[in-house]
This record gives sequence, C-alpha cells and structure tokens, in this order.
Amino acid sequence: MRDDAKQAERLAVVRDLVLRHGWNSTCYQILNPGLEHWVDSAGEGAVGFVRQPGYWVAAGAPVCPVDRLAEVSRAFEAAAAAAGCHVCYVGAQDRMRAVCEWRPDHAVVAIGAQPVWDPRAWAAVAAGHRSIRTQLNRGRNKGVGVTAWDPERARADDRVRGCLREWLACKPLPPMHFMVEPDVLDGVVCDRRVWVAERAGRVAGFAVASPVPGRDGYLIEEIARAPWAPNGTAELLIDACMRGLAEHGALYATLGLVALASRAGPWAGRNPLWVRVLFGWARAHGRRFYNFDGLERFREKLRPAGWEGVYAVSNRRPFPPAALWAMAGAFCAGSPVRMLTTAVGKAVKQELCWASHPADRGGTG
Repeated sequence: MRDDAKQAERLAVVRDLVLRHGWNSTCYQILNPGLEHWVDSAGEGAVGFVRQPGYWVAAGAPVCPVDRLAEVSRAFEAAAAAAGCHVCYVGAQDRMRAVCEWRPDHAVVAIGAQPVWDPRAWAAVAAGHRSIRTQLNRGRNKGVGVTAWDPERARADDRVRGCLREWLACKPLPPMHFMVEPDVLDGVVCDRRVWVAERAGRVAGFAVASPVPGRDGYLIEEIARAPWAPNGTAELLIDACMRGLAEHGALYATLGLVALASRAGPWAGRNPLWVRVLFGWARAHGRRFYNFDGLERFREKLRPAGWEGVYAVSNRRPFPPAALWAMAGAFCAGSPVRMLTTAVGKAVKQELCWASHPADRGGTG
C-alpha cells in the first residue's frame, strides 16, 4: 500500500507539471500505464520513459518550462548515465529539436509528421469538402450516432472495452505499447475527453483526446473502430471531437504521428543515409503490417491546416542503430523479433483463413 501511495503521489506531481508546462503533443501520454517517471530535483521538470537494454527511451520531450528544457534534459541524461544508459527521446517536436540539433553529443532524426487543425475552423472544412461530407453521411445513414461521455463512464463500460478488444483483434500487429498504448482508459483520465459512437445499442467506436495545455489544444490520441462498424464511423468520431474541442475553446488539435510520413519535410532529407534507406524499405515493404501510405492519405483527406515534424533525439552522435532498436523495443514492450514473429504467424493464419473462405477477404467494410 505504501508503494501505491508513493506512485499516486508521483503521478499527481507529474500531472501537475503536464497541466502547467505541457507543450509537446505527447505530453499527457507520459501519464499512460507502463511508463516510469523521472522528476528533476527542483520539481519543475518530468520525463516519462521506459527502460530498454542500454537505453532510457523517453516519451516525447521533458515536460518543463521552455527556458529550462536544455537544463532538464541534461539532468535526465545524467540520471540515465548513472544507470549505465543512453537516452533516446521519441516523438519530440520543434522545441526539443532546436535545443539538441547543434549539440555535439546529440543527433536528431525525423521519424514522421503529424497533421494539425484549428478546431474552430473544422465546421467550415467539413462543409467545404465533399469527400468529408460523404463519409459523415454514410455513417449517419447507417444509424451511427456519436455523443460525449464522461471518461469514467467510458472506463467502466463493458461495451467500450469490448469494442477495443475487437479493434485490436483485427490488427495485423499484436498490441503495441509505450506511446501507442491501447488501454489509455486505464491511465489518468480526469483531463481527457471521450466520444463514443453507437449503433443500435452497440458501441461501434470511441475516441479519446488528451490535453496539450501549452497550446490550448488536444491530441486525439486514440480512435478505435469495431470491425463491423459502418464506413464513416471514424469520420463521425473525428467530427464530434473537433466540434466538441472547438466548443471547449481549443485552438489546436492533432491526430498524432504518421510514422515515416512523406510530409516529414526537409528534416527527413537530413537523416543519415542508413536511416533513409531503412525507413524507405519499411514504408515500401511493411504495408502488410502497417499501412503507412493509407494512414497518411486518410489524414490528408481531412484537410489539415498543416503538418508538423516529429523526431527522435539521441544523446549519442551520429544517431546509432542501437537507439532505433531501443525505440522498437519500447513500442513492442519486449523483443521486436518476437513481435515480428507473432505478426508473421498471424498473417499466415489470416491468409490460410482467406484461402478457405475467399468471400471473407476484405472484411465487412
């Protein structure tokens, strides 16, 4: 019980720092299950991280006053060094890049980009583009309705949990963790906002938005859609999120990182050659497990106001392959090789199922 009390106290300190200083779009994600928390000696900076062999892998950038970002990051790196580890910040954005790009002992690589919107402009965007209107109408015509729920209600609802299980079961990869933790409702939810899509009494999908206080905005962190949900369900959830956030006074919204996005901009061209070759190969040949192109096209169809670069920052220069392996281990919550083996096995099983029942190929739509 004493350990639980200490953990709750530490979580409260970190949450307070996030609400005061969180600027990186991933800032609230450091409160998700499975992350450890480091807090600096002054109590003005925090980092959420996971341990990997030889590395502390941080979720985003340190949460602290912007004028202390360099100081807090160095203190965190010193703590990692005392434990015999290097540091890799995953999902960092422009503030962290600006602090680290010229350090002789740091390296920055672009890992993708994220689309951004001003929620106040969303109604005009949706009304002005036929493709968005068509998808919204498809969902409505199939009887899908979306309402805002209290996060605690969503956490406790078995139908929401069932929708999450169905969504994860139809994914080609096993559930990933770290910054794509599917069980966000098991974490801190008091500042999050939740919308639930229902059809005929069943939960067809849900969306969770987490605050980005330093930008008066939100990261739409998770959109889960049941495999049987009609086309347009995801768009209805996003539409409800954007309109709800606008009513809440938000000025910024993002759907988060699109890994290896072509929109990563000039920084992707500065990546080391081996990183560019590896990322290009993954984008070209990894579609069976993760549809990089499809995800980018889907978000582009929602007409974002712009795209922001997202980076990984290592405190070793040049950027080492070991840092990339540690990143993969953080998302896999274990061995990337084991996850890939499991994914291949799942893919083979699915192909055999489709071979036996050809009519099932392509899903329910």
